[in-house]
Amino acid sequence: MSDLFSEAARARQAENAPLAVRLRPSQLEELVGQQHVLAPGSALRLAIEEDRPPSMILFGPPGTGKTTIARIVAERTGAVFEEISAVSARVDDVRAVIARARDRLGGNDVRTILFIDEIHRFNKAQQDSVLHAVEDGLVTLIGATTENPYFEVNSALLSRCTVIELTALTEEELVVILERGVAALDVEAPRQALELLAKRAGGDARAGLQILELAAATAAAEGSALSEEHVLDASRKRPLLYDRKGDQHYDFASAFIKSMRGGDADASVYYLAAMLEAGEDPRFIARRMVILASEDVGNADPNALVVAVAAAQALEHVGLPEAQLNLAQAAIYLARAPKSNASAVAIWEARQDVREHGNARPPAMLRSTGHKAAAQARGHGQDYVYPHDDSRGFDVSYLPEELRGRRYYRPSGTGEEQADGGEDK
Repeated sequence: MSDLFSEAARARQAENAPLAVRLRPSQLEELVGQQHVLAPGSALRLAIEEDRPPSMILFGPPGTGKTTIARIVAERTGAVFEEISAVSARVDDVRAVIARARDRLGGNDVRTILFIDEIHRFNKAQQDSVLHAVEDGLVTLIGATTENPYFEVNSALLSRCTVIELTALTEEELVVILERGVAALDVEAPRQALELLAKRAGGDARAGLQILELAAATAAAEGSALSEEHVLDASRKRPLLYDRKGDQHYDFASAFIKSMRGGDADASVYYLAAMLEAGEDPRFIARRMVILASEDVGNADPNALVVAVAAAQALEHVGLPEAQLNLAQAAIYLARAPKSNASAVAIWEARQDVREHGNARPPAMLRSTGHKAAAQARGHGQDYVYPHDDSRGFDVSYLPEELRGRRYYRPSGTGEEQADGGEDK
């Protein structure tokens, strides 16, 4: 009786499953996108077709085919396919899979493929539990993650896997998938509606099919054809590919900083907007601008640091969303400001000398004269020229003797940072 109910449940689940699940490809020929790694004749495609898939980590944004590729491998392989989710699995679950894999290989010479979804959620102990089984060839591991595996997966496990990066689907590729969805739903949709839907999906096939399914249901309820208005209603906010601890965080922050450094105010304010919309910590953004004000603008425009610090303080006083105005003003100011990294280079080179040669003692004339008798006996302060009384004090080198002639600060001549043109002292 339980088998009968189980079969009925599976049948109804298949009928009621989301459109993205019902349309999931089962063959490589049906897969749309990812041709940079799965084109005919490519190493990975041949390995899958010839049933010799390597242990791999599939890394990419949501809805790009990570789980689909793993299931295609399961369809094509002669191995037993075991699937666990890192969200709910424990070390004991992994060990049970490995024990079954050992029994299969020893008893029937049958291989095991272990698919771990969300592998970045595995802690070190959980990852270590599968390490030796992968190393010994007891299981072939396929891990799926939206996080950069070089940050999230143990280096020992990573070195035993091939990392395959999947990319967000193009709008053209999404239209192909959406056309399949339209056919499966048996509805009509104008090309313009599908193109709009592809734009709203943000490179995510699953999101695109979910929007399509909701838009089609809305159109059917109204008794009208699916239109662009239905698409807009079903996708009120475009999905943002962003993770505050992942690659998107670093990529957008890098683009923001480089845009300001390169003087592109429009790009700077765009990346600022993208980070704020995605929920980035605004304090992180403000800190980066304060750093850039000295690292990349410096004394070419000393006011840049004042503006950046003022924006950071305004953020603390006002908070978002209003402080977006302060952050935008500062970002545009920094982008348009004259640039110089002379101050940054000066401290970097000075610290490098200290690390390599130690902290050389100041010349005797510069040393403390707090205890006059002892200071005089040791020559401290002797021959020191007070610059306010004697202008020759401005022409003396104050560096330690072994560093005389060393130049750390070399004015750029940009903006207010005028080159002094002087000789080494």
